[in-house]
Amino acid sequence: MGDYSRPLGLDEALRCMKSGAWRILAGGTDFYPAQGDRPIVENLLDLTAIAELRGITKLENGWRFGGLTTWSDVVNAPLPAVFDGLKAAGREVGSIQIQNSGTLAGNICNASPAADGIPPLLTLNTEVELASPGGRRRIALSDFVTGVRSTERRSDELVSALYIPDCGAGSRSAFHKLGGRRYLVISIAMAAVVIVPDDQGKIIETRIAVGSCSPVAKRLTGLEQKLVGEAAASGLSARVTSEDFSVLSPIGDIRGSAAYRLSAAEELVKRALEQAVEADGTMATGADEPV
Repeated sequence: MGDYSRPLGLDEALRCMKSGAWRILAGGTDFYPAQGDRPIVENLLDLTAIAELRGITKLENGWRFGGLTTWSDVVNAPLPAVFDGLKAAGREVGSIQIQNSGTLAGNICNASPAADGIPPLLTLNTEVELASPGGRRRIALSDFVTGVRSTERRSDELVSALYIPDCGAGSRSAFHKLGGRRYLVISIAMAAVVIVPDDQGKIIETRIAVGSCSPVAKRLTGLEQKLVGEAAASGLSARVTSEDFSVLSPIGDIRGSAAYRLSAAEELVKRALEQAVEADGTMATGADEPV
């Protein structure tokens, strides 16, 4: 086995990173299953003891989510309605035990096309903070994930936090995921929606992201623009057409054909839009039966 370090603070972790190449260990929910029975030969930098990397903080113009914040932390936090979609996605990240350990940073760094957290984080205009011995930088999540299991994180960097700007008052969100069964399943398709209305109930901004239908989750910018000025009320989904999904490039696999994924994505977006405009803000679990 290589070296193992479990620093108690971020500065200590960054000093450690100067000494060579390290595999970052956060929740471990991806690392250990992928490792299997093979011996660990890499140098492991275990971040789990760094308290400053965990937690949710309200800032003057938004929110800071520490990189080690778990999905259970998100689900249980008293957050505004615009985070309901993110919470619904958090409830779909494996079992309760996985949600207790799995982190936001791990979800985005794993960069799976089926990562449940990425579509709702995209609709929240999330920025990723990367810390290295040379300093810190921020990059939009939409630029951070570059492909299947591929990100802009350098080998000397770790994800220290996610920053999410405030949305307008009354903003609402929703998340829907389709799998082969109700729970504990890799998604066939998923959709996240944020709707920002004005004082008259007209939409001034819409953000829509689809996952599991391309190498990386994608925003449907054409559909977003088409919905601006519409009434944020029931029936909004009627504006959605199959042409709005031309930016997606789904594959066919054991979970579903490419055509089925496109059809499912359209239906999930419609459901998420209808849920997001419900006046009472009621949130479902986010998962759907096969359609």
